[in-house]
Amino acid sequence: MVTLHLPPAHGIPGEVQVLIAGGGPSGLFLALDLAARGIPSTVIEPRDAVDHTRPRAKTTNARTMAHLRRLGLADALRAASPLPVDYAQDVIFCTGLTGPAAHELRRFRNAFQLVPGRYGLQPECGQQVPQPVLEEVLRAAAADSPLVNFITGWSVQTVQPGSETSGTPHVVVLSGPAGDHLTITADYVIGADGGSSAVRRSLDIRLEGGSAALSNISILFRSKAVASAVALDPAVQYWVVGSEAAGMVGPMDLEDTWWAIVQGVDPDITVSAEDAGAMVRSLVGSAVDVDVLATDPWTARMLLAPSYSRGSIFLVGDAAHLNPPWGGHGFNTCIGDAANLAWKLAAAITGWAGPALLASYEEERRPIAARTIRDAAANGKALAYHFADPDLAAAGPAGEAARQAAHEALAVKRSEFDSVGLVLGYAYGDSPVVVPDGAPVPAEDPIHYVPSASPGSLLPHAWLEDATSLYSRLGQGFTLLADAGALAGVPADAAFAPVLAAGARQGIAVTLAAVGPSDDGTPLSELVGADAVLVRPDQHVAWRGSSADAAAAALSVAAGWVPSSPAEAEPRSSCVNAFIP
Repeated sequence: MVTLHLPPAHGIPGEVQVLIAGGGPSGLFLALDLAARGIPSTVIEPRDAVDHTRPRAKTTNARTMAHLRRLGLADALRAASPLPVDYAQDVIFCTGLTGPAAHELRRFRNAFQLVPGRYGLQPECGQQVPQPVLEEVLRAAAADSPLVNFITGWSVQTVQPGSETSGTPHVVVLSGPAGDHLTITADYVIGADGGSSAVRRSLDIRLEGGSAALSNISILFRSKAVASAVALDPAVQYWVVGSEAAGMVGPMDLEDTWWAIVQGVDPDITVSAEDAGAMVRSLVGSAVDVDVLATDPWTARMLLAPSYSRGSIFLVGDAAHLNPPWGGHGFNTCIGDAANLAWKLAAAITGWAGPALLASYEEERRPIAARTIRDAAANGKALAYHFADPDLAAAGPAGEAARQAAHEALAVKRSEFDSVGLVLGYAYGDSPVVVPDGAPVPAEDPIHYVPSASPGSLLPHAWLEDATSLYSRLGQGFTLLADAGALAGVPADAAFAPVLAAGARQGIAVTLAAVGPSDDGTPLSELVGADAVLVRPDQHVAWRGSSADAAAAALSVAAGWVPSSPAEAEPRSSCVNAFIP
């Protein structure tokens, strides 16, 4: 008798190892990061196509661009972006965009890490790009990956958790476009399904926090006259501080598509297309042509889940936290979640993760979300209408005095646009899967970033003498970077043989690299504060020091095999040449 193996209905398998609910930025990035580590996944996404009339996020920061570079997607995103970095890098606060009453009040240069040419603090600078464009780049990459099964038109309705003790899988109920239902099982379920996450609801986890008192309305519009009528320098955002209308205007592309956000709108008022057009003209400051393409009312939320996981079910992105958009940190924080979880999940699936590794996802990422929400919420208390003054557009001494006062008051907005300390300065110093060395760590500051290789921090970046990025020396797994000068000619694999041996015993991929000075002559030991540094797969530092034996012990800790007492950890020598045979 011949058995026919028919393809599963709708391309949805009956059982999977990793099921990702939600194919937005965090869900697709997670799937692609897993695929880069050889792990297949199935992504369930209700939308068949992205909606370009709802651009939502527009800022991809330098950290997210570095993650995309790691997956080979940074260049694709820049090529797809309708607004190149060279076009503009500044945010300008003003009284209007057109006519003699358009006065610049304050300018924030190189906002959102937009820096033409080579960026020093990361291998990539930021990129202004609408979220739908980013999603299309991720969708195309998923379509090209044999390890990503991307299913659209279906959504996750409920998740019935399995039993961790007996090893029974989770049962996931999906609904389809015709109202039909399917049930599949999964060993791991990831809720990347947004603020109304069905995965989170299935776990009876509720977001905690509050909302802003007033709402906002986003307006996407076309205008043939705005670009030529703007009396100010090019900018990625113009914040209009007006007495009648206050908010933001910015170019969506280099043609005639623009976006606006009117701030401080009564949430009970319905805004028609005609009303939206009038709002845009008020912001611009003249009767330009406005063809309203879409309106999108929204209210800033400050919400955080008390827990990010239950067993082998995890929440990422908006399913775990919702923060105001001020500063452009929302979707970037979501990508950070996915990048943190991906390598740990891959480690668990391939068998080398210790019991502490997956648990460290929440321990590391939840404090980052809380910090980001606090900073964005603080910026939400200083919106354009908070600085309004009837004299701002006036001529003469009264106008000059009002504009000078506004210029000084607007200094409070620096952390919204020059937030490199928030973007790059976060650290997992309290994580159980990093090895602290007792050295002082830079104070947290949303603006000021002090590169540091203190364990838990992001590896400080440098451009090397051969014009390549230090990050290009990092492997897919853990990487041991050693100062080439301190090695004194000894091959890195000989000097750090215990690290390679520890990796081989535990099945952990380890790359060794001897690194010479940066292009300004700075040796690695000066950059990271030690002769060697162990870097995790997500580019954060797990350990630094000089002893090869200590580095080998640190590898086990970083893989989640946390010692039960300090005596079980090998000594962390600080002797300069302790690793030299």
